[in-house]
Amino acid sequence: MAALNARCENTLNTALGIVFTEIGQDFLCAEMPVDERTIQPLGMLNGGASLSLIETLGSMAGNLCLDREKFVAFGQSVTCNHVKPAFIGETVTGKAKPVHIGRTSQVWDVSIYNEKGGRICKGSITLAVVPKQ
Repeated sequence: MAALNARCENTLNTALGIVFTEIGQDFLCAEMPVDERTIQPLGMLNGGASLSLIETLGSMAGNLCLDREKFVAFGQSVTCNHVKPAFIGETVTGKAKPVHIGRTSQVWDVSIYNEKGGRICKGSITLAVVPKQ
């Protein structure tokens, strides 16, 4: 985890407080605070922050599946459905799981959960896999 988090220093992860927390055979997790950096004016998690967490998790997970000397994966499409709010002071956790790991594309499901384990957002990211230049 330390290497993944170090790789993302001084990026959007730093600005939003996103920290990778767990990796498994078929998943990657990260946490993000619901604070002044990630809320909308009503004190709830901003949908754009949720999309950023989805993109961050899916892109990193996808690139971890590649020979990074030869290939890189880039986000092509990110979608999500917000199903309940998260409020200032909470920490949310995102979990990315693969749907399709192909030679030229990948699809990842990413769900975001509140501290009680309730799903607050269900997302998906499609990645293009291209030769590294």
